[in-house]
Amino acid sequence: MKAKFLILFSLPALAACASTTATRSPSLPAAPASPLQSVAGLDIVMGKTAGQLIRLFGKPQLDISEPPAQKLQFASGACILDAYLYPPEDGGAGRVTHIDARRSDGAAVDRVSCVNALRQR
Repeated sequence: MKAKFLILFSLPALAACASTTATRSPSLPAAPASPLQSVAGLDIVMGKTAGQLIRLFGKPQLDISEPPAQKLQFASGACILDAYLYPPEDGGAGRVTHIDARRSDGAAVDRVSCVNALRQR
Protein backbone atom coordinates (compact mmCIF):
# COMPACT_ATOMS: atom_id res chain seq x y z
CA MET A 1 0.00 0.00 0.00
CA LYS A 2 2.83 2.33 0.85
CA ALA A 3 4.44 1.64 -2.57
CA LYS A 4 1.22 2.52 -4.43
CA PHE A 5 0.92 5.77 -2.48
CA LEU A 6 4.56 6.64 -3.24
CA ILE A 7 4.07 5.97 -6.97
CA LEU A 8 0.84 7.98 -7.17
CA PHE A 9 2.41 10.82 -5.17
CA SER A 10 5.49 11.00 -7.44
CA LEU A 11 3.61 11.09 -10.79
CA PRO A 12 2.75 14.83 -10.63
CA ALA A 13 6.36 15.61 -9.73
CA LEU A 14 7.64 13.58 -12.69
CA ALA A 15 5.13 15.21 -15.03
CA ALA A 16 6.42 18.62 -14.03
CA CYS A 17 9.87 17.58 -15.21
CA ALA A 18 8.65 16.72 -18.70
CA SER A 19 9.82 19.00 -21.45
CA THR A 20 7.18 21.27 -22.93
CA THR A 21 9.26 22.43 -25.86
CA ALA A 22 7.96 21.49 -29.26
CA THR A 23 9.99 18.81 -30.96
CA ARG A 24 11.00 19.46 -34.53
CA SER A 25 10.76 16.66 -36.99
CA PRO A 26 14.18 15.87 -38.37
CA SER A 27 14.90 17.34 -41.77
CA LEU A 28 15.49 15.04 -44.65
CA PRO A 29 19.16 14.43 -45.35
CA ALA A 30 20.61 16.01 -48.44
CA ALA A 31 20.68 13.73 -51.44
CA PRO A 32 24.07 12.12 -51.76
CA ALA A 33 26.15 13.00 -54.77
CA SER A 34 25.35 10.79 -57.70
CA PRO A 35 27.92 8.07 -58.34
CA LEU A 36 27.63 9.11 -61.99
CA GLN A 37 29.42 12.37 -61.13
CA SER A 38 32.74 10.55 -61.08
CA VAL A 39 32.26 8.41 -64.20
CA ALA A 40 34.77 9.50 -66.85
CA GLY A 41 32.94 10.72 -69.93
CA LEU A 42 29.78 11.76 -68.09
CA ASP A 43 31.28 14.94 -66.69
CA ILE A 44 30.08 16.76 -69.81
CA VAL A 45 26.46 15.95 -68.81
CA MET A 46 26.30 15.62 -65.02
CA GLY A 47 25.61 18.88 -63.22
CA LYS A 48 24.71 20.74 -66.42
CA THR A 49 21.66 22.97 -66.91
CA ALA A 50 18.96 22.46 -69.53
CA GLY A 51 20.48 25.23 -71.67
CA GLN A 52 23.90 23.59 -71.57
CA LEU A 53 22.41 20.23 -72.62
CA ILE A 54 20.55 21.84 -75.51
CA ARG A 55 23.75 23.51 -76.71
CA LEU A 56 25.49 20.13 -76.49
CA PHE A 57 22.83 17.83 -78.02
CA GLY A 58 20.36 20.12 -79.78
CA LYS A 59 16.61 20.37 -79.18
CA PRO A 60 15.31 17.61 -76.87
CA GLN A 61 12.80 15.10 -78.17
CA LEU A 62 10.85 15.49 -74.91
CA ASP A 63 10.83 18.19 -72.25
CA ILE A 64 8.69 17.13 -69.30
CA SER A 65 8.31 19.33 -66.25
CA GLU A 66 7.13 17.78 -62.99
CA PRO A 67 8.13 20.33 -60.36
CA PRO A 68 10.63 20.41 -58.95
CA ALA A 69 12.07 18.03 -61.55
CA GLN A 70 12.53 18.34 -65.28
CA LYS A 71 13.22 15.49 -67.70
CA LEU A 72 14.88 16.11 -71.03
CA GLN A 73 15.06 13.30 -73.57
CA PHE A 74 17.54 13.28 -76.42
CA ALA A 75 17.53 10.59 -79.12
CA SER A 76 19.55 9.42 -82.07
CA GLY A 77 19.52 6.21 -84.10
CA ALA A 78 21.96 4.74 -81.60
CA CYS A 79 20.22 5.47 -78.28
CA ILE A 80 17.84 7.46 -76.13
CA LEU A 81 19.18 9.51 -73.23
CA ASP A 82 16.95 10.72 -70.40
CA ALA A 83 18.45 13.51 -68.29
CA TYR A 84 16.81 14.35 -64.96
CA LEU A 85 17.37 17.85 -63.63
CA TYR A 86 16.67 19.06 -60.10
CA PRO A 87 17.30 22.51 -58.64
CA PRO A 88 20.11 22.76 -56.08
CA GLU A 89 19.14 23.25 -52.42
CA ASP A 90 20.24 26.88 -52.52
CA GLY A 91 17.99 27.56 -55.52
CA GLY A 92 18.77 28.33 -59.11
CA ALA A 93 18.40 26.47 -62.37
CA GLY A 94 17.90 22.73 -62.35
CA ARG A 95 20.99 20.63 -62.97
CA VAL A 96 21.42 17.06 -64.18
CA THR A 97 21.54 14.69 -61.23
CA HIS A 98 20.82 11.41 -63.03
CA ILE A 99 20.74 10.00 -66.55
CA ASP A 100 19.41 6.82 -68.14
CA ALA A 101 20.36 5.44 -71.54
CA ARG A 102 18.67 2.78 -73.65
CA ARG A 103 18.06 1.63 -77.18
CA SER A 104 14.71 2.25 -78.83
CA ASP A 105 13.72 -1.35 -77.97
CA GLY A 106 14.36 -0.65 -74.28
CA ALA A 107 17.63 -2.56 -73.94
CA ALA A 108 20.22 -0.88 -71.74
CA VAL A 109 23.06 1.03 -73.37
CA ASP A 110 26.32 2.27 -71.87
CA ARG A 111 25.70 5.86 -70.78
CA VAL A 112 29.07 7.17 -71.93
CA SER A 113 28.63 5.59 -75.36
CA CYS A 114 25.17 7.13 -75.68
CA VAL A 115 26.44 10.59 -74.70
CA ASN A 116 29.21 10.30 -77.29
CA ALA A 117 26.77 9.11 -79.98
CA LEU A 118 24.45 12.03 -79.31
CA ARG A 119 27.34 14.50 -79.53
CA GLN A 120 28.38 13.21 -82.95
CA ARG A 121 25.02 13.56 -84.69
